[in-house]
Amino acid sequence: MLKSIHHAAIICSDYEKSKYFYTDILGLTIIAENYRAKRDSYKLDLALPDGSQVELFSFPSAPERPSYPEALGLRHLAFSVDSVELVSDYLRSYNIDVEPIRVDEHTGQKFTFFSDPDGLPLEVYEQA
Repeated sequence: MLKSIHHAAIICSDYEKSKYFYTDILGLTIIAENYRAKRDSYKLDLALPDGSQVELFSFPSAPERPSYPEALGLRHLAFSVDSVELVSDYLRSYNIDVEPIRVDEHTGQKFTFFSDPDGLPLEVYEQA
């Protein structure tokens, strides 16, 4: 029935800042960019190399996301990487705060967390 995750949708507060973060820093590829005048909102479709997608939305006056303490609902978005160390160093070169690297006690794989411009928790998870 379900085959894969097609996309994750993110609402941002500063469209240009988030567009830069997801495309220029994280390297996602733009599929389509549309301004929806009736909603005064942008919708940016972004692709990862495996075909999965992120939809980036801007909505005027969207409420902040409750994160700490963690609220019910989607906890974070995780990206698969070859090297958590290399990605962490890369993100730090852009002055992005990255948590210390941890090891998943069940899989033995390395992972860490950082945040997008709106504080959305993002994870990089090392795939062997």
